[in-house]
Amino acid sequence: MELADAFLLALRALGRNKLRSILTMLGMIIGVGAVIAVIGIGKGAAAKAQEQLAALGSNMLFVGSGSLNRYGLHVGNSQTKTLVLADARAIARECPSVWLAAPGTQTGQQVVFGDQNWATQVMGTEPQYFEVRNWPFASGASFSEDDVTQSATVAVLGDTVRKYLFGSSNAVGQTIRIGTLPFKVVGVLAPKGISAGSGQDQDDVIFAPLTTVQKKLLGQEWLRWIMVSANSRPASYVAQHQVQSLLRDRHKIKPGGADDFVVRNLADIADAEAEQGSVMTTLLTIVAGVALLVGGIGIMNIMLVSVTERTREIGVRMAVGATEEDVRRQFLLEAIVLGLIGGVVGILFGIASSFAVSNLLEWPILIPPYAVVASTLFAITIAVFFGFYPARKASQLNPIEALRYE
Repeated sequence: MELADAFLLALRALGRNKLRSILTMLGMIIGVGAVIAVIGIGKGAAAKAQEQLAALGSNMLFVGSGSLNRYGLHVGNSQTKTLVLADARAIARECPSVWLAAPGTQTGQQVVFGDQNWATQVMGTEPQYFEVRNWPFASGASFSEDDVTQSATVAVLGDTVRKYLFGSSNAVGQTIRIGTLPFKVVGVLAPKGISAGSGQDQDDVIFAPLTTVQKKLLGQEWLRWIMVSANSRPASYVAQHQVQSLLRDRHKIKPGGADDFVVRNLADIADAEAEQGSVMTTLLTIVAGVALLVGGIGIMNIMLVSVTERTREIGVRMAVGATEEDVRRQFLLEAIVLGLIGGVVGILFGIASSFAVSNLLEWPILIPPYAVVASTLFAITIAVFFGFYPARKASQLNPIEALRYE
């Protein structure tokens, strides 16, 4: 019997009991659909997390002021006052793996424009900060080095602040009040959204020259943080070690002594997010794989029932010349057809489910081609594995006894 004829015969045999065949394929459909949906949503979430982390900056290290030990009591970070502008200059100058270093400090302030006001963070920094953070401008431009030198009262707005103060109006060139001081808006940043690391709105911020914030808003000379961009992501780990060694030397910390600063590598956050997403995707895929196995067991059960119901038919075929190989192939093909149709419908179900979840929860999806191919092959493999025993049982029936079967 030709393979094409056997395939059509398998379809006709399954079509005799349409409802039973559909119910048999249901386990396979759910299993394959679950695998596709889990992988699609998992990969999409991982890609979104990596995108958000990349938005934090380019191969970035965060250097912050450290904790204080007061009579044995360790208070929180950002309490030391040993991190200074000279440290930032030294990092940029003496650490070979560092591309740029942007010093900074910050304070909470009430900002006013006309009859609108908004409470936000005001960060004092230098123009290279926006290069470190890969942060483009929606309009206007950054303040200049001369503005930093002259402690100019100019400001760059995050998109959230712009919306609350100006709405759809143009903010560049307008004058706002930060605290009691007037600041001219020279630029508006493109929106970055929620930070993957902290969950905070990155656009709810105003940037001003470092010296302006230090002298006119805070009255302090020390820094709260330095944003450091390494030459590359692999180099960020080398840069982290170089920065730690340099600052320990500059701050005269003895061997074994506690650092009065903190250095965090954002690549570690990205790796942790990726690993967590991978683990969750793997676990959920295993659960979906169990559903596929259940579907395979359903195929075996129905095929065994089919062999019993069609015993006389098998005997007739053998009596007119069908070989054991023909019978075994025929029933194995029926199992494969069940698995193949269930796999294809499951793929469509999984893709539709992924898009439904994406639209409902506003999650991105990313279904790699290998997931579709692997799910289909796995469904067929399950069908062959669980369909082989019923097919073998059918082929080993005695033709005489099969013809007598009632």
